[in-house]
Amino acid sequence: MKFYNSYFELGAQFYQHVSPDTVPDPKLLLWNKALADDLSITETLQADHKLLAKYGSGNELPKGVNSIALAYSGHQFGHFNPNLGDGRAHLLGEMFDKQGIRRDIQLKGSGQTVFSRRGDGKCALAPALREYMMSEALYALGVPTSRCLAVVGTGELINRGLAKPGAVVTRVAASHIRVGSFQYFAARGDIDSLTALLDYTIERHFPEIDDPSLNNADADSTKVSNQKPSQEQRILQFLEKAIDKQITLITQWLRIGFIHGVMNTDNTAISGETIDFGPCAMMGTYDNKASFSSIDEYGRYAFGNQGKIGQWNMARLADCLLVLLNDTAEKDADNNIEDEVNQEKTLESIEAIIQQYTSKFDQAYYAMYAKKLGISDIGENHMTLINDLLAMMQAQKLDYTQTFYALTQSLSNSAQEKALISEFGQWYQTWMETLTQLNISKVEAESLMSKNNPLVIPRNHHIEELLDRCELVVTDNMNSNTSDNPKVSDIVNDFLQVICSPYKELTNTKYYQDAPQDKDQYYQTFCGT
Repeated sequence: MKFYNSYFELGAQFYQHVSPDTVPDPKLLLWNKALADDLSITETLQADHKLLAKYGSGNELPKGVNSIALAYSGHQFGHFNPNLGDGRAHLLGEMFDKQGIRRDIQLKGSGQTVFSRRGDGKCALAPALREYMMSEALYALGVPTSRCLAVVGTGELINRGLAKPGAVVTRVAASHIRVGSFQYFAARGDIDSLTALLDYTIERHFPEIDDPSLNNADADSTKVSNQKPSQEQRILQFLEKAIDKQITLITQWLRIGFIHGVMNTDNTAISGETIDFGPCAMMGTYDNKASFSSIDEYGRYAFGNQGKIGQWNMARLADCLLVLLNDTAEKDADNNIEDEVNQEKTLESIEAIIQQYTSKFDQAYYAMYAKKLGISDIGENHMTLINDLLAMMQAQKLDYTQTFYALTQSLSNSAQEKALISEFGQWYQTWMETLTQLNISKVEAESLMSKNNPLVIPRNHHIEELLDRCELVVTDNMNSNTSDNPKVSDIVNDFLQVICSPYKELTNTKYYQDAPQDKDQYYQTFCGT
């Protein structure tokens, strides 16, 4: 395992240099071999579960690690907190995967830091397992996401109202740079650190901004401009690209019925990956206002609000970048009048980018739903088709995943077709006419729909059942030191196999396709801290 420490090299103002806590009895509960292979972790190390447990708990740190807790701020449910940071996580460093992409390796639940405030720095077993299972499901579903390399039981009980077994999860992410990372320095007026963070983020996530030739590897090099963009151009391009990443992410959440539950700016990754799974949930019955997070009292982060919140979060990033733009304008101005003019133009430019979010999101939103209906190119008349379907699903309280799966099947299953004609009436006929007008055959439509409508999702009641079983087994093992209980990996293995093949029917798929009997009417998720 070869570690790099590029974020550490930014300087002490970006983090606290702190080691993880030690734990009494680390045991490897889950190991992601496919991810480990992609990180080129040797088979010898992968076979040494005791050493992996030490690494995955923080009891021992691999060579080359510089353990740090990152500093950041954040808007939490719309309220700004200038001092957040990693209160129970330690960034060990970075590794390169086989595609040459730099990946953060972070321990979560690994002990207190200067940012812990009143928290104990720990993580209970259930939230750790939830993040592992949910992130693997999202990855298989084609959603940009961080992933988990390991879950390690700590052998200790932690207080979460009740005594719960503790765990540490190893998260692998494109980075942990958040909107809140920029807010941290903007709130302090630290222009130098804000500039350093921007430069680092561009180099890591958007290198094409400084090197336009990277936009198209096949482009004629004689036609690519060698002129470096101005600082203002860099900042505006960065904002546009960050927005595009968020739009892609959120529309993919909506495609599969995922509700993040806590879209605070400190949980908004600039990389456009899903991070922080605490109160996340999957929508069963279609409801634009679906919200399951116990801390989201007013439904701020409900299913149908996620697109708008994405824009709000990007506006907060723009606030931080405006600080840099104004500083640049001030340096470029010859006098106060010119400075004021430059700043006004800067504000107009950044506001225009934020306002473009709405049209960009709408385009991506309807293009996503069009593909779920077998239509590759969206037109204005197709938006009505989509809106009418969603309105019927809302009114009839239909299951989101099952409905789109049934629509897919209906293109080659006459019995399913008859059932849906009876259920949807004229809408189904209009859909068929639309496909005909677009010269899209049923075979072509079904092929596209099969790639966008999963057979199975990680339903809430199945997740909770597995978490309860795992918690009971681990607690019993801690109390009795028995070896008769099943392993956590054995309990979740069938489920993981199914959810990691969401577009292909396996032998066990049918066991995880059922909707809950109560339609998640009383279901709640919790942050996990």
